[in-house]
Amino acid sequence: MNKTLHYLFDPLCGWCYGATPALSALSEVPAVSVELLPTGLFSGAGARPMDSEFAAYAWSNDQRIERLTGQRFSEQYRQQVLGDRQRLFDSGPATVALTAVSLTAPARELEALKAIQHARYVDGKDVTSLETLAGLLRGLGLQQAAEMLTQPGPDLLAANQARTRQAQALMQEFGARGVPTLIADSGARRWIVNHTAFYATPRALISELEA
Repeated sequence: MNKTLHYLFDPLCGWCYGATPALSALSEVPAVSVELLPTGLFSGAGARPMDSEFAAYAWSNDQRIERLTGQRFSEQYRQQVLGDRQRLFDSGPATVALTAVSLTAPARELEALKAIQHARYVDGKDVTSLETLAGLLRGLGLQQAAEMLTQPGPDLLAANQARTRQAQALMQEFGARGVPTLIADSGARRWIVNHTAFYATPRALISELEA
């Protein structure tokens, strides 16, 4: 039976970056479709200054994620992103960028998410900047999404709000407290997928869904 996996995430969540290899593997399974739903966890009221205490906490967490998943967190990221005291830790712009992709090239949204994560965690780029994000999308050939992002209009912002509301409603329905959260939907029923094993073994997620 075909299944849909609702992937609730935030583009600036390190654990979501750690989950990317499993999501990539899952996207190759014909019987499973993956729907990306950003929760807005670190945007709006969830955005915050990047102070030394928070940066140290984030780096410690990032090292755990790297050991478990093999996903790289570079020294450039540590210096240029965690060391930046001017910009907020704010996922709002990246969330809007992904919504622009979902409206114009939905099959490539996971690819765009991976590019944004790589730009931040490996290249040390500022993905809280609309200009940086638009450049990333252009580099992927996602010209229409990049144009939308240059001056986000009411239709894009409304679509972005609708997606985050849908994600938040699912989190509330299932009592989920953080991201990433994965909710499988087979048509007959919906359930939260236990994703603890797939950080180290991406194929474990596929096996669980196939079962």
